[in-house]
Amino acid sequence: MANEDSFINEVTEEVRRDRLYALMRRYGWIAVLAVIVIVGGASWNEWRKAQSRAVAEAKGDALISALQAESPEARASALAEVEANDDPSGQAILGLLQAAAALEADDPDKAATALDAVSENNDIPAVYRDVARLKRVMTAGDSLSPDDKIARLEPLLPPGNPFRLLAVEQRAFVEVEMGDTDAALASLQTILVDAESTEDLRRRARQLIVALGGSVEPG
Repeated sequence: MANEDSFINEVTEEVRRDRLYALMRRYGWIAVLAVIVIVGGASWNEWRKAQSRAVAEAKGDALISALQAESPEARASALAEVEANDDPSGQAILGLLQAAAALEADDPDKAATALDAVSENNDIPAVYRDVARLKRVMTAGDSLSPDDKIARLEPLLPPGNPFRLLAVEQRAFVEVEMGDTDAALASLQTILVDAESTEDLRRRARQLIVALGGSVEPG
C-alpha cells in the first residue's frame, strides 16, 4: 500500500512539474518582459535624473561664471546669455540679477525689460513679482508716467504685503513728481505712524516731510 502511495505521489509530482514547464514555456516570456520593463524603467529614470542634474549644474556654473565677470558690462552681457531653468523661482532670480546687472552697466532699457518680464509672469511667485514691480518704479525715471508708476504700486499697497511701506514711500515720491504736496505729506505721515515702519524708513520720511515744508512732531 505504501509503495502504491509513493508511486501515486511521484506521478502526481511529475504531472505538476510537466504542467509547470508547460506554463513556463507558454507564459515565461511575460515574466522576462516584466523584468526587462522594470529594469529598463529604473535605468531610464536614473538616466533622466542624471541628465536633469547635469543641465542644472551647467546652468548654475554659467550663472556663477557670469557673476564673476570683471566689468558691469561684461556681467550684464554674460547674464543675458544664461538660460533660465523651468523653475519659476529660478526664472525670477535670474531676471532680477539680469536687471541689477543692466542697471549697474547703465542700461536702463534692458533692466526695464528684465523687470517687466518678471512682474508680468503669473507663474512666478508673488513675492518676486512684487520685488520686480517695486524696483521698476524705483528705477523708472522718466520712462514711466506718474500714473503708470502709481498703477504699478497699487498691488503692493494692501495690508499684509511685505513691501507695503516701501511702496507708500515710492508713492510719496511720485506724488511729489505730480506736484501734489499734500498727498505726499499724507503718505509720509502714514509711514511715521505705522508700527511696522523701520527706523531707516521713518528717518527718510521725516527728511522728506521737512524738505516739503511739513512739520514732524518731536520723537
